[in-house]
Amino acid sequence: MALTNRRPDRVAEAIREEVAGFFADGVKDPRVTGLVTVTGVELTRDLRHAKVFVSVLGSDAEVKETFEGLASIASHLKIRVGRALRLRVAPEIEFKADDSIARAARIETLLAQIKDGKNPPEESSD
Repeated sequence: MALTNRRPDRVAEAIREEVAGFFADGVKDPRVTGLVTVTGVELTRDLRHAKVFVSVLGSDAEVKETFEGLASIASHLKIRVGRALRLRVAPEIEFKADDSIARAARIETLLAQIKDGKNPPEESSD
């Protein structure tokens, strides 16, 4: 029985850690504001394209501006990741929004309202 190749998973986790470290060191682009959290990385099997999922806390305008800043630093980050991980070819990095943290906070708020006996407001499903 052949073992499945787990290298993309290991490299994806290493990319997640490297990008998170980059944000912890401080991003010099003034458009990147608010709290940016790296929640995951999806990497293609050939290791050429990485989708980096980030959660950004802030107003809608701040989130939009932050993603513009992230798009502009992606090429710099590609070089940093390639060097840090000693990859022959560094993957193209694309940032994607991950709203799971915001959804979890909303669920916690709704559960707290139900527990306190308050009726949560009705929302339209989008």
